[in-house]
Amino acid sequence: MSIFDRFLPKKKQPEVKNTIPQEKTNIKKTFGVYCHKHHNTSGDKLCPKCTALLATVMTKINRCPYGITKPICDRCEIMCFGSKQNKEFMTIMSSSSKGMLLRHPMMSLKHKMASFSVDYAKREQEKRASEKAAAKKKNAEEKAKAKDESKKK
Repeated sequence: MSIFDRFLPKKKQPEVKNTIPQEKTNIKKTFGVYCHKHHNTSGDKLCPKCTALLATVMTKINRCPYGITKPICDRCEIMCFGSKQNKEFMTIMSSSSKGMLLRHPMMSLKHKMASFSVDYAKREQEKRASEKAAAKKKNAEEKAKAKDESKKK
Protein backbone atom coordinates (compact mmCIF):
# COMPACT_ATOMS: atom_id res chain seq x y z
CA MET A 1 0.00 0.00 0.00
CA SER A 2 1.51 3.24 -1.08
CA ILE A 3 1.01 6.72 0.27
CA PHE A 4 -1.11 7.71 -2.73
CA ASP A 5 -3.66 4.90 -2.35
CA ARG A 6 -5.88 6.97 -0.09
CA PHE A 7 -6.28 9.58 -2.84
CA LEU A 8 -7.18 7.13 -5.61
CA PRO A 9 -10.82 6.25 -6.14
CA LYS A 10 -11.86 2.97 -4.59
CA LYS A 11 -13.13 0.19 -6.82
CA LYS A 12 -16.80 -0.52 -6.41
CA GLN A 13 -18.03 -4.05 -6.00
CA PRO A 14 -20.09 -5.22 -8.99
CA GLU A 15 -23.79 -4.91 -8.31
CA VAL A 16 -25.63 -8.22 -8.14
CA LYS A 17 -29.02 -8.00 -9.77
CA ASN A 18 -31.96 -10.10 -8.69
CA THR A 19 -33.13 -11.71 -11.94
CA ILE A 20 -35.84 -13.92 -10.46
CA PRO A 21 -38.82 -11.49 -10.72
CA GLN A 22 -38.04 -10.76 -14.37
CA GLU A 23 -37.63 -14.47 -15.11
CA LYS A 24 -41.00 -15.18 -13.49
CA THR A 25 -42.80 -12.57 -15.59
CA ASN A 26 -41.12 -13.86 -18.75
CA ILE A 27 -42.22 -17.42 -18.01
CA LYS A 28 -45.80 -16.36 -17.16
CA LYS A 29 -46.11 -14.45 -20.42
CA THR A 30 -44.61 -17.34 -22.38
CA PHE A 31 -47.07 -19.79 -20.83
CA GLY A 32 -49.90 -17.39 -21.67
CA VAL A 33 -48.85 -17.17 -25.32
CA TYR A 34 -48.48 -20.96 -25.58
CA CYS A 35 -51.76 -21.79 -23.85
CA HIS A 36 -53.75 -19.23 -25.86
CA LYS A 37 -52.37 -20.66 -29.09
CA HIS A 38 -52.56 -24.41 -28.35
CA HIS A 39 -55.42 -24.72 -25.84
CA ASN A 40 -57.66 -21.85 -27.03
CA THR A 41 -57.84 -20.01 -23.73
CA SER A 42 -58.39 -16.27 -23.41
CA GLY A 43 -57.39 -13.44 -21.12
CA ASP A 44 -55.15 -14.22 -18.17
CA LYS A 45 -56.58 -17.71 -17.72
CA LEU A 46 -54.61 -20.82 -18.55
CA CYS A 47 -55.78 -24.39 -18.97
CA PRO A 48 -55.45 -26.67 -15.89
CA LYS A 49 -52.44 -28.52 -17.32
CA CYS A 50 -50.52 -25.31 -18.03
CA THR A 51 -51.55 -23.85 -14.67
CA ALA A 52 -50.20 -26.91 -12.83
CA LEU A 53 -46.91 -26.83 -14.73
CA LEU A 54 -46.58 -23.07 -14.20
CA ALA A 55 -47.13 -23.51 -10.45
CA THR A 56 -44.41 -26.18 -10.38
CA VAL A 57 -42.02 -23.98 -12.33
CA MET A 58 -42.62 -20.98 -10.05
CA THR A 59 -42.04 -23.13 -6.94
CA LYS A 60 -38.80 -24.48 -8.37
CA ILE A 61 -37.61 -20.99 -9.33
CA ASN A 62 -38.12 -19.87 -5.73
CA ARG A 63 -35.96 -22.81 -4.59
CA CYS A 64 -33.25 -22.35 -7.22
CA PRO A 65 -29.80 -23.26 -5.86
CA TYR A 66 -28.25 -20.32 -7.70
CA GLY A 67 -30.32 -17.85 -5.68
CA ILE A 68 -30.68 -14.35 -7.07
CA THR A 69 -27.84 -14.86 -9.55
CA LYS A 70 -29.63 -17.63 -11.43
CA PRO A 71 -29.19 -17.92 -15.20
CA ILE A 72 -32.19 -18.14 -17.48
CA CYS A 73 -33.92 -21.50 -17.08
CA ASP A 74 -33.41 -22.83 -20.60
CA ARG A 75 -29.60 -22.37 -20.29
CA CYS A 76 -29.26 -23.78 -16.78
CA GLU A 77 -27.30 -27.01 -16.19
CA ILE A 78 -29.33 -28.02 -13.15
CA MET A 79 -32.62 -29.71 -13.94
CA CYS A 80 -34.93 -28.44 -11.20
CA PHE A 81 -37.83 -30.78 -11.91
CA GLY A 82 -38.41 -34.24 -13.37
CA SER A 83 -37.58 -35.18 -16.94
CA LYS A 84 -41.24 -35.23 -18.07
CA GLN A 85 -41.96 -31.77 -16.65
CA ASN A 86 -38.65 -30.47 -17.95
CA LYS A 87 -39.49 -31.74 -21.43
CA GLU A 88 -42.93 -30.07 -21.30
CA PHE A 89 -41.38 -26.83 -20.06
CA MET A 90 -38.79 -26.79 -22.83
CA THR A 91 -41.49 -27.58 -25.41
CA ILE A 92 -43.56 -24.63 -24.20
CA MET A 93 -40.57 -22.28 -24.16
CA SER A 94 -39.37 -23.26 -27.64
CA SER A 95 -42.76 -23.42 -29.39
CA SER A 96 -43.90 -20.02 -28.17
CA SER A 97 -40.78 -18.12 -29.23
CA LYS A 98 -42.33 -16.74 -32.43
CA GLY A 99 -45.48 -15.64 -30.64
CA MET A 100 -43.40 -13.97 -27.96
CA LEU A 101 -41.46 -12.04 -30.59
CA LEU A 102 -44.73 -10.67 -31.97
CA ARG A 103 -46.54 -9.99 -28.67
CA HIS A 104 -43.60 -8.98 -26.44
CA PRO A 105 -40.72 -7.96 -28.75
CA MET A 106 -38.53 -6.12 -26.22
CA MET A 107 -38.84 -8.87 -23.65
CA SER A 108 -37.92 -11.56 -26.15
CA LEU A 109 -34.93 -9.57 -27.40
CA LYS A 110 -33.68 -9.07 -23.83
CA HIS A 111 -34.16 -12.78 -23.17
CA LYS A 112 -32.20 -13.65 -26.33
CA MET A 113 -29.39 -11.30 -25.31
CA ALA A 114 -29.28 -12.94 -21.87
CA SER A 115 -29.05 -16.39 -23.45
CA PHE A 116 -26.20 -15.19 -25.68
CA SER A 117 -24.32 -13.92 -22.64
CA VAL A 118 -24.81 -17.24 -20.82
CA ASP A 119 -23.59 -19.14 -23.88
CA TYR A 120 -20.55 -16.87 -24.13
CA ALA A 121 -19.75 -17.32 -20.44
CA LYS A 122 -20.01 -21.11 -20.77
CA ARG A 123 -17.73 -21.13 -23.83
CA GLU A 124 -15.15 -19.01 -22.02
CA GLN A 125 -15.35 -21.24 -18.94
CA GLU A 126 -14.84 -24.37 -21.07
CA LYS A 127 -11.97 -22.67 -22.91
CA ARG A 128 -10.22 -21.81 -19.62
CA ALA A 129 -10.77 -25.33 -18.30
CA SER A 130 -9.31 -26.91 -21.46
CA GLU A 131 -6.32 -24.53 -21.37
CA LYS A 132 -5.74 -25.41 -17.72
CA ALA A 133 -5.95 -29.14 -18.49
CA ALA A 134 -3.55 -28.75 -21.41
CA ALA A 135 -1.10 -26.82 -19.21
CA LYS A 136 -1.27 -29.55 -16.54
CA LYS A 137 -0.66 -32.23 -19.14
CA LYS A 138 2.29 -30.33 -20.60
CA ASN A 139 3.73 -29.78 -17.13
CA ALA A 140 3.39 -33.48 -16.30
CA GLU A 141 5.10 -34.42 -19.58
CA GLU A 142 7.97 -32.03 -18.85
CA LYS A 143 8.40 -33.47 -15.36
CA ALA A 144 8.40 -37.01 -16.74
CA LYS A 145 10.94 -36.02 -19.39
CA ALA A 146 13.19 -34.35 -16.79
CA LYS A 147 12.91 -37.43 -14.58
CA ASP A 148 13.91 -39.71 -17.48
CA GLU A 149 16.90 -37.50 -18.29
CA SER A 150 18.06 -37.54 -14.67
CA LYS A 151 17.85 -41.36 -14.64
CA LYS A 152 19.98 -41.59 -17.79
CA LYS A 153 22.78 -39.57 -16.20
